Amino acid sequence: MRRRSLLIAVPASLVTLAACGDDKGDSSKASDSASPSAPETSAAPPPKIVDGPLPAITAGTKFDEKPTVAKGSGDPSEQLAVKTVIAGSGRTIAEGDFVVAHYLGQIWDTGKVFDNSYDRKTRLALPLAEGQIIDGWRYGLTGKKAGSRVQMAVPPTWGYGTQGNQQAGIKGTDTLVFVVDVQGTYNARSSAKGSEVAQDNIDLPKVGANTDGKAPSIEVPDADAPKDLVANYVIEGDGEEVGAGDSVLVQYKGVLWDGGKEFDSTYKREQLTSFSLQQVVKGWAQGLTGKKVGSRVLIVIPPKLGYGDNPPQGSEIKKDSTLVFSVDILAKL
Repeated sequence: MRRRSLLIAVPASLVTLAACGDDKGDSSKASDSASPSAPETSAAPPPKIVDGPLPAITAGTKFDEKPTVAKGSGDPSEQLAVKTVIAGSGRTIAEGDFVVAHYLGQIWDTGKVFDNSYDRKTRLALPLAEGQIIDGWRYGLTGKKAGSRVQMAVPPTWGYGTQGNQQAGIKGTDTLVFVVDVQGTYNARSSAKGSEVAQDNIDLPKVGANTDGKAPSIEVPDADAPKDLVANYVIEGDGEEVGAGDSVLVQYKGVLWDGGKEFDSTYKREQLTSFSLQQVVKGWAQGLTGKKVGSRVLIVIPPKLGYGDNPPQGSEIKKDSTLVFSVDILAKL
């Protein structure tokens, strides 16, 4: 089973999609990892940001290359050491943003690598929010620019405290060294970016093409729902294509074909969502496979590729419902 970092929490709404709509869904994959997660409590005051010391990066020195980092020499700082190794020119990271990044983490004293995303070939999407990520990341990455490589030495106070993280092999006295390649940063107002595509089929829903961060409109026609999956560009981006085994960071809105009532929306929650295409209903997986990052996609999911006769309990979705989604693919992980 492929490991996935505990640095990010899997969104419950889309895990539910997989669990309820597809018998092959395995939401346990999301938590099967030896990597660190945010501690249960964190009441430490903000750290002082210092320049070092930081161990040398001895190999993999280019952006997006897996780095090799020397063992720490001497005692680490008791404050948060942060260095921009490669300066990017993208959007500035703000607290609360979703950061998409490759990273490697190791222990200062031993040089032991406890986690890295490069080997998994899957970038991490994590919210820089209190309680979602260790404070060292939250303070160390805020203010940096997308496209940057950032190195940090995080003492226990802004890492895992005196309890450490047994699963990751981190003791309560360990300072942690991270190298983070920030691919991009996104927030609740992020939207698709690309060329608008004509929506000429009057028998299909029409999705708004606004890119101002507000939820697009979805107008469902007074017609019979299609029997097969529909996955059409509303806005076509120019990013890399999404593969069947990839994970993605998205904005989305879902409505019922019958009546057009909204039943789920990241816009309403003001919280982006990331998920693996292997963990959602077949309609989502098939509809997004092959689509380009930066795109907005209309997906119409017939019951056989959605929830069928087993909709989520307590939801607005009834048995054999056809579902309509607008999905903005912000990043491939």
